[in-house]
Order: sequence, then C-alpha cells, then structure tokens
Amino acid sequence: MSPLREIGKLLIVLGVFLVVVGAWFALGGRLPFRMGRLPGDIAYHGQHGSFYFPVVTCIVLSVLLTLVFWLVNLFRR
Repeated sequence: MSPLREIGKLLIVLGVFLVVVGAWFALGGRLPFRMGRLPGDIAYHGQHGSFYFPVVTCIVLSVLLTLVFWLVNLFRR
C-alpha cells in the first residue's frame, strides 16, 4: 500500500476518535454517569484524609483504548 493511503486511514481513525472525545466533553454533564465517579470506584473518606481509586473507570478506559488500538491496527493492514 502507498504511504499516503496509510496516513489517510490513520487520520480518519484519529478524527473519529477526536469527535467522540469532543462529544463526551460537550455532553458529559448531561450523561447519567461521570467518568471518574462510576459505581464500583473505591472512595474512602476518613477523619484526617481521603483515598480514591477509580477501579471501574480504569477498566472502562482500558477497554476503550483497546478497541481504539485494535481499530488502528485493523486499518494499518
């Protein structure tokens, strides 16, 4: 394949990804859930401090990034 065709496919995938991320930020306040505050995230608020670990958020981001990289790899072939 020609290098320009490869770059074109990559730009299309990155463009779609940017549109999705932009829509997420624009409409994020209206969604019934917030990234970083999903059910299943661990939050402990003690008397002298607090601890927060976003377990479910990490899993969701991992799955989304896996899909994005899979799509990029699919278009690179």
